[in-house]
Amino acid sequence: MLLNSLLGTTWYPITFDSPLNIARGVFFWIAVAFFLAVIVGAIAAKKGTRKKFLLVCLFLGVCYACLVGLVLLVLSFAEDGIAALLFYPLLVLILCIAASAVALYFFPSKVTLIVTGCVTGAAAVAVLVCMGFLYASGDSLLSNWIYDDNGDPDFSKVSQLGLYLSAGALIVALIAATFLLGRKEKKGFDSKSIVYAAVCIAMSFALSYLRIVKMPQDGSITIASLVPLMIYSYMFGVKKGVFAGLIYGILQAFQSPTILHPAQFLLDYPVPFACIGFAGVFAKIKKLDKLPQIQIALGGVVAGLARFLSHYLSGCFAFGSFAPEGQPVWIYSLGYQAAYVLPDIAIAIAVAVALFSSRALVRQLRESGEVFETPEPAAEKTEPVAEIPTAGPIAVAEAAPAETVSPAEPAETDRSDE
Repeated sequence: MLLNSLLGTTWYPITFDSPLNIARGVFFWIAVAFFLAVIVGAIAAKKGTRKKFLLVCLFLGVCYACLVGLVLLVLSFAEDGIAALLFYPLLVLILCIAASAVALYFFPSKVTLIVTGCVTGAAAVAVLVCMGFLYASGDSLLSNWIYDDNGDPDFSKVSQLGLYLSAGALIVALIAATFLLGRKEKKGFDSKSIVYAAVCIAMSFALSYLRIVKMPQDGSITIASLVPLMIYSYMFGVKKGVFAGLIYGILQAFQSPTILHPAQFLLDYPVPFACIGFAGVFAKIKKLDKLPQIQIALGGVVAGLARFLSHYLSGCFAFGSFAPEGQPVWIYSLGYQAAYVLPDIAIAIAVAVALFSSRALVRQLRESGEVFETPEPAAEKTEPVAEIPTAGPIAVAEAAPAETVSPAEPAETDRSDE
């Protein structure tokens, strides 16, 4: 089933049938060439210049990611479009999150936290309400090919109860696991963690456009688009990693808005990509300090399985009508989600392991991150000072201040001979 699903999809690196796919293919092969050039250059560079070379490559990579994300986002809107009832609420939510982060950075207080939390929460509720209206009108079902023989939206093909229950259960589990696994981490965002979050989210968002395969009912295999988020979680911990993944998931709704129900939106976008924050769960395991490849690989497996579970439940309750006749929905969803989620996370883990094989890179990540304790500088050694006895005649003599000797007065001149 997995092979049949992949064979029946579009392979974007060799598809040039529209301006969007042409740009996507060109950017894809440029990214592959750039990645290979970085590897060759890092191997060929001398020890003294390797760090500077990698820093220059990182800067170029960030600039390239921003360019790719901007160009492909504009082309996506121009070709595919997005319903206004989805676009504007999602845009307002993203702006509220960004404004809240800036406000908390410049004015860190409980009042700021309460105000920004209320505003962002209200924006999130508005997004879900607008999605509810879109579902109630039937437009979201028709746009996702869920209709009856008469061409009318078929609400019976979507299990609303299953969607609400599974979304609620996963959100509670996600919050509990985040606070449990990140209970010893630093609280709040500082300027460094905010900057790194913005860079990693932007790079993951741009890489997610460079698809290898896209599935019929959405879902795609990309060239390691999750690696920047995995690295961010490794550096700054599970809590911040989950939050960065949450924002990335909302941005994914702009890129490919396959949304037919509010709970399905949660299961396919914010929740599964927030789970990528679990990639840093093994970063503080002391026994694995000398094996960072194992740390990031195990974290990637946990994150990938959590993401898979969320997509799987969405497939069962929202897209079960696409199952072939006679095939159980749970088997259909299992095969469909495994066809793209597992290869996508496998590529990300393989690339992350390759990157973490560089000791210099791992050292730099640990020095820049927050989850690793920096050793305190050793205290300077001082020579012991001999104590002065406090009793006895010798002590008094030693302790007595020396008499100040006044300079001798000049002798008077004898003037009798004059």
